[in-house]
Parts: sequence; C-alpha cells; structure tokens
Amino acid sequence: MTEKFAYHANCWGPLGGHPVGVTSIKDLYYQTFGDMRRAFADIAAAGYRAVELFDGNLVDHAGNVGQLRQVLSDLGLQLLAVYSGANFIYPDVLEDEFWRIERAADLAAQAGAMHFVVGGGAKRAGGPREGDYERLGAALDRVAEVARARGLAAHYHPHLSTMAETPEQIRRVFAHTRIGFCPDTAHLAAAGGDPAALIAEHYGRVSYVHLKGWQRTPFAFTPIDRGDLDLAPTLRVLRDRNFDGWITVELDSWSDPAAGARDSLEWLRRNL
Repeated sequence: MTEKFAYHANCWGPLGGHPVGVTSIKDLYYQTFGDMRRAFADIAAAGYRAVELFDGNLVDHAGNVGQLRQVLSDLGLQLLAVYSGANFIYPDVLEDEFWRIERAADLAAQAGAMHFVVGGGAKRAGGPREGDYERLGAALDRVAEVARARGLAAHYHPHLSTMAETPEQIRRVFAHTRIGFCPDTAHLAAAGGDPAALIAEHYGRVSYVHLKGWQRTPFAFTPIDRGDLDLAPTLRVLRDRNFDGWITVELDSWSDPAAGARDSLEWLRRNL
C-alpha cells in the first residue's frame, strides 16, 4: 500500500454547526470553532500529506480559496476531502440543503480536493417512515452527481445518530444508491458492526477510508493507537484487497490534538 495518509482538522476546537443554521437550513454547515492555521501546521509537523475539512471551515475561505491552497502548499499539504451532510429525507427543505451542498462542492473543487464526503439521513422522533430509505438513497445519488460534475468522488459516511448506524441499516441505504462508501471504523464498531467485515462486504464502493479509535467505557473516540477497537483486521482487509486510496485519520476531540495526530501516524506506519 502506498503511503497516502491524511488527517481531519476537526480536533482543534469545539465541533458544531453554524448557528445561523438553526433558523436557516441552507446555512447549517459543519464547523470546527478553532484555529485552522494551527491545525494545518500541527498536521504537517506530524507527517501527514493532506487534510480533510468540514464544509463550514472551507466556506470561511470563500473568496480567497487560492490563499487557502497556498497556506497548505507552503506546509507540504493538500486539501484532500471535504465533509458535509444533511437530513436528506424532508422534501420541503431538500433544495435548501442542496444549495449548501453544491456551494461546498464548488469550493472543494476550487480548492483542489479529490473527495466529497456526506453523512446524514435524519432519525425521526417516531422512527423511519415508509419511503425514508428510498428518499435518502435518491438524495445520495444526487450528491454523487453534484460531486461528479465537479470532478470529485462522492462518499456516504455511515454515522451514529443517523439512519445508517447498524450493518442492516447500512445495507438498506446502499440498496437504494450508487454512492461510494467512506467507512469510519469507530462509528461502525460503536453501532455494533465489524468494520473489517463491512469494508469487505461493500468493498466495491470503497475508495476512501476514515480510521478512528473508540473506547466503550466511558464512551469516547480515541487516537488509533489506543482504545478497544482492534484495527488490525481492517488494515488486513485493505492490504489483501491491494487498497491504494487515501486513509484519513479522524478524531473529533482530544486534549492534545497535535499529540493525537502524531501518535496515530506512528501507529499506522508501524502496522502498515
């Protein structure tokens, strides 16, 4: 496997959504409320070659995307991927959600990204209704088309708190869409799945991977060199399939994000 390792910049501050999105869905971007320049410098110093950003942190650079590219280039980095998401199942707000997704995809392409990742599929208070998985699948196909038109590869990221948590729910989503699969090892395991088995099952959709550690008690995401999730089987599946895509290490929160990034890369290099 070629060394193509990136890191998500979401660990350098509190995570949330843009507050305007509470009353205006079109503006409900993901956001890390932190210093992205510091994040980029720490990620580069740890030895990674690329970064992934939330859509809201990329929108912060609307109008000066060239400057963002230069900052990254000066550190020996590139923008690899952008992460977005939406409810996807409510017809009344779908066009506003796609206004946001299309804007993020436009900026991702301008910034030189390769991958566009989305999570979502809202969990209704009363549980899924008839047609929800079909609506989600149709929306994800539309995401794939938005990305393709801009030269990006689109991926669906199954995520806790969405309609795609368990292996069976993930199968239901993929039965209705052709979008790619961005497996996140911690989310898959925390929902009761086997990340290695799910990657093998859906490998035809996999060209981009998120690695994340996880501990059961107290529940927390961790750097990949610790926690309760054995990632060796996942790496074995990727090696056996001659995976040659990018692997992004992701960690939502950590007291010392630079150390978490370094420790994860050292573990990844030892084990690959």
